[in-house]
Amino acid sequence: MSRTLVVGWFSFDQMGATAGDLLARDIVRGWLEDAGHRVDIAVAPPFSGGVDWREVDSHAYSHVVFVCGPFGNGPPVDELLERFSGVPLIGVDLTMLEPLEAWNPFQLLLERDSSRAVRPDLAFLAEPDPVPVVGLVLIGKQPEYGDRDQNQAAADLLRRLLGRRAAAVVPIDTRLDENATGLRTPSEIESLIGRMDVVATTRLHGLVLALKQGVPAVVIDPVAGGGKIMRQAEVIGWERAFRVDEVSDAILDHAFDACLAGEAGDRARACADRAREHLSDVRGRFLAEVG
Repeated sequence: MSRTLVVGWFSFDQMGATAGDLLARDIVRGWLEDAGHRVDIAVAPPFSGGVDWREVDSHAYSHVVFVCGPFGNGPPVDELLERFSGVPLIGVDLTMLEPLEAWNPFQLLLERDSSRAVRPDLAFLAEPDPVPVVGLVLIGKQPEYGDRDQNQAAADLLRRLLGRRAAAVVPIDTRLDENATGLRTPSEIESLIGRMDVVATTRLHGLVLALKQGVPAVVIDPVAGGGKIMRQAEVIGWERAFRVDEVSDAILDHAFDACLAGEAGDRARACADRAREHLSDVRGRFLAEVG
């Protein structure tokens, strides 16, 4: 059985490997494995699960395949070419930085673009593998609560939760006097939150702005013993809110799974409807007072 080494910018330290590089890598690996090849992937930190191309036996491979990205005649490519000078080299999905008439080290080149051809990027062939998109809405210090303020512990609990999950985490700042995520208006904040699958939050308005748009929320009240967030969750009937000094990783895992369930959005919308019902008399009472 032939053994092939797959190399790309994920094989070199700090060379800017992208999602597209890894998607193309996995496509080529799948082609090779389907054809009966044994495949080694050359990796460098932070990537793992492969080999170091500088340490392997170059004679163990029938082919070396360089996958995806710009490719030119210089470091660190020159070191790789010298290391595997006796092994047939194939290039797939590459942007060739020099005219092929001047330099082409490949036995077979299926370029993305070069002086002779242009092809669509290989990532078009990758099957989507969607993960939940989770908005992370955190509060900072709340000195008004004194020793009861445990915002850091609450934030750490949510970060650990999301670190255990395959999820695309989107930090969302709801402050508007200054905003760490570049949002400028309530509409921008609400629009972003509304596009999340789940919100994980230690903020009261993280809870409110999620539920009002039917987005389930995993909520931690960062005030020991509970404060305004727990009171808000209780009055509208949202069950996935917890006190920072009582919640555990296991409870949060269960809550996150519940928020991904099909009926979670309906439950969130029901809480928002309940909130509006509670508020139905506030306008009238306010205007009656001011005249």
